[in-house]
Amino acid sequence: MQTSTLLGLGPGVAAAVVILAALAAAVHRWALDGGWLPPLTASLRAVVQLAVVALLVAQLGQNPWLALGFALLMFVIATVTSGRRVDRGRWWWSAGPIAAGVLPATAVLLVTGVLPFAGLALIALIGQQVGGAMTTTSLAGRRVVAELAGRRGEVEAAVALGFEWPAARLLVARHTAREALVPALDQTRTVGTVTLPGAFVGMVLGGASPVDAAIVQLVVLVSLMAVGSLSAATTLWLCASGGWGLSTAGLAREV
Repeated sequence: MQTSTLLGLGPGVAAAVVILAALAAAVHRWALDGGWLPPLTASLRAVVQLAVVALLVAQLGQNPWLALGFALLMFVIATVTSGRRVDRGRWWWSAGPIAAGVLPATAVLLVTGVLPFAGLALIALIGQQVGGAMTTTSLAGRRVVAELAGRRGEVEAAVALGFEWPAARLLVARHTAREALVPALDQTRTVGTVTLPGAFVGMVLGGASPVDAAIVQLVVLVSLMAVGSLSAATTLWLCASGGWGLSTAGLAREV
């Protein structure tokens, strides 16, 4: 009788993954007017990358400095991924919003002693923060760029009235960056009532008490809100300042 985990880890895993990936591909193709490949290639990449990460973490988790090196690799990959979503011509600019979110949050957790300087803990928490910052940067950047492109006339009208270009862009697009925080805010508001996030479930399955698991999950969720807020604000500032996303949106620069 299976009692140690919520999921069966036998041969059925492969069948379930294949069926669900095929279902996602079919819906993406026929219902969403996309192609078959994105869900299938994403699933294949997940299989390969998780296998490699599982092996790496088992080794890197023993050394905090190696763990930080792995976290840096996560940061680089997140920068490329998010940057290409917003502005392929200046993809490296996404390093700013991601770092602006992750570094302060990690520093607070280290200084307060909440995050121990241990390999597995560093990889687990920093990895979640980098992932959250990447998602927020992509969403905020794409939303702000689209808003500036769609309301280009309003930006130029504000400049004609005496606003500087960054101020004119902020006037038009400030509210749109906040939308990138909706997933993190909703998850935090509904934790325990709608979902039990991964950190909580993982710790309970690993043998931790529900109280300890709840405390850890609280730290993760609040830190992700802080990370997201800083990343969204930095993304907005970069787009409004004229340095990022304008080539994608085809907007005028300051003259």
